[in-house]
Amino acid sequence: MRGFLASSIGVTCAAALALPLTPPAAAATAGAAPSGARSAPVTAAARVTSQQAPAEIPGSTQSLPLAPLARDRALGPAAPEQGLTRDDVRHFSLVGVIWDNPDTVLHGSVQVRTRATGSGAWTGWQDLETHNDDAADPGTAERTSGRVRGSTAPLWVGDSDGVEVRVRAAGERRTDETARGTRTATSAAPLPSGLRLELVDPGEQRLTRAAVPAGAPSATELPALSRAATEAELLALRGSELTTAQRARPYIGPRPRIITRRGWGADERLREKKFVYTKKVKAAFVHHTASGNGYRCSQADSVIRGIYRYHVKSMGWRDIGYNFLVDKCGNIYEGRAGGVAKPVLGAHTLGFNSNSMGIAVIGSFGSSKPPGAVLRAIARLTAWKLGLYGANPRGKTYLKSAGGNLYRKGKNVRLNVISGHRDGFATECPGWQLYRKLGTARSTAARYQGR
Repeated sequence: MRGFLASSIGVTCAAALALPLTPPAAAATAGAAPSGARSAPVTAAARVTSQQAPAEIPGSTQSLPLAPLARDRALGPAAPEQGLTRDDVRHFSLVGVIWDNPDTVLHGSVQVRTRATGSGAWTGWQDLETHNDDAADPGTAERTSGRVRGSTAPLWVGDSDGVEVRVRAAGERRTDETARGTRTATSAAPLPSGLRLELVDPGEQRLTRAAVPAGAPSATELPALSRAATEAELLALRGSELTTAQRARPYIGPRPRIITRRGWGADERLREKKFVYTKKVKAAFVHHTASGNGYRCSQADSVIRGIYRYHVKSMGWRDIGYNFLVDKCGNIYEGRAGGVAKPVLGAHTLGFNSNSMGIAVIGSFGSSKPPGAVLRAIARLTAWKLGLYGANPRGKTYLKSAGGNLYRKGKNVRLNVISGHRDGFATECPGWQLYRKLGTARSTAARYQGR
């Protein structure tokens, strides 16, 4: 074991260099990148993200093909209702449904119920969000790899050992003119081909996060910094790019505490080893994971490991899609690897992943209000990260669309610097109760920047 820079933003520190941590894994330069993106080898600013996770952290995915339900078996793959019931599966805690073509929309409903390990009690039926709109941009290597699949959003169900799923196609109403007059008929839209149920075991986290004194380096978290220390860090990172006015008044919020990938137990063997970067971070898109609110904050590490495995192994992405995640207690987690201060290209807002970052709040907030701790965490994170690139959280910016269902490819779109996913893509993400609070997050983040 060798010492290494514990801060993933690349500020050298003698104490950090002496830490007996696992050395970073080697990484090559990234391959094909989108317009405006660039690939780069691992640097000190990314090293904390590339450590190998301990081998004792397990995890697995069971992928089970769905079949037509009894009354529709004669229709085979075209059956309007498919599902399965299994009471003999290995333990799992997160579920989702995938299909062959990522461009095919599932018009219908997906419901699951699960059996709790130990008690044997079955839950009621729970809905899975069928429109999982977080995605890599069209034309990128990640999107065109041939491994990407269509998917529902994942759902956290807790430790379970039995499952039942049913997928029902939506009915389409049509009007036919007959000799006897007008007749209304209903037919089912076809379901996507290759439907499979994914049962994800996130594995057991063996690495505990010890309390870290203020300002001390750690492999498992980056400690919060004071404003003065953050400003000094900014000068060390990007001093040559700053104007005289920015040097005098940098408008950056204090860096918040961030739990690293090693801290939440990322198995770095799952993801691709290369990192892809864009030019800067001009905007932040806020998401919710739609994975449900039935988790304890002490389980957030497991939920993130489950989402990570689902994104990579089930959906075929190169890494977890979000740049950061926030749990309902306001803890902030490093997402996609490459360095928390760097403009890492994510897969979160189809059409607008370049020059932006994605922040996902773990949970579902269509009808549930986000806790105040969540809004404060979003404000602290954006005040710092956007401040690194001179962006005003209360301001507007222009991003060029790479193509999506709301803006055509090549269109320059004026957006809030802190936007919701639905501002760049026609979706209900983040849920309305979170989306309507983004104005508060913008004002608070600007205040943290000293504006």
